[in-house]
Amino acid sequence: MNNNIKVLAVIPARGGSKGIPRKNIKLLEGHPLIAYTITPALNSSFITDLIVSTEDREIAEISEKYGARVPFLRPFELATDKALAIPTIQHAVLEAEKLYNKVYEYVLMLQPTCPFTTVNDIDKSIQKLIDSNADSVISVKDAGAYHPARMKIVSDEKLLLDYDKEEIENVSRQNLPTVYIRSGDIYACKRNILMEKNSFKGNISRPYIITGERTINIDTSIDWLLAESIMKQFGNPLKEHNFG
Repeated sequence: MNNNIKVLAVIPARGGSKGIPRKNIKLLEGHPLIAYTITPALNSSFITDLIVSTEDREIAEISEKYGARVPFLRPFELATDKALAIPTIQHAVLEAEKLYNKVYEYVLMLQPTCPFTTVNDIDKSIQKLIDSNADSVISVKDAGAYHPARMKIVSDEKLLLDYDKEEIENVSRQNLPTVYIRSGDIYACKRNILMEKNSFKGNISRPYIITGERTINIDTSIDWLLAESIMKQFGNPLKEHNFG
């Protein structure tokens, strides 16, 4: 690790989640959901500063209990259903740089809806970003059964149409090229790409591939039940931690 490299990690966690009310601090196997993202980030070998961006005081208090900094509250206009991620993270970068009197070289967005993100995932993503000199590294997973070749749209005339032209109709998944979808865990990028290009991707983006049962991004109650089931079967990643 190069101690001169400054890396800011931001966990965006607004209070107004609709699918699962108060999702970010809802208890999952004994701990608030956001704790499963805070903990590996705090143990990263690369992250200089970790902050939670929220407009919600209860989320702020719980985040601080688990070791994250919440040095400011996010403006409410950046916490609505229509608020976008990029201006939210840009706001956090500018506020953190002003408060800590430093300029970061790399910025991470770590989503609190991915409770199986590990410190290894975070550090390998940052290492790849630095070593490859890419604009960004984004975590992805195999799209599996949701391959674009199998997707349909319904036209204005109520016709069922192929979203993407199939070379062979109803070809088996094993014969389709592998397609990836964002997993939601990690968006790592150079600061200038985020702040000047208004992008997490840039022109040169590299993948960090997450496989297996760890590819849960909790959005619905079914996702929540699945995450609970996986933790019961494979273990709680916070089990060995003592939070006082």
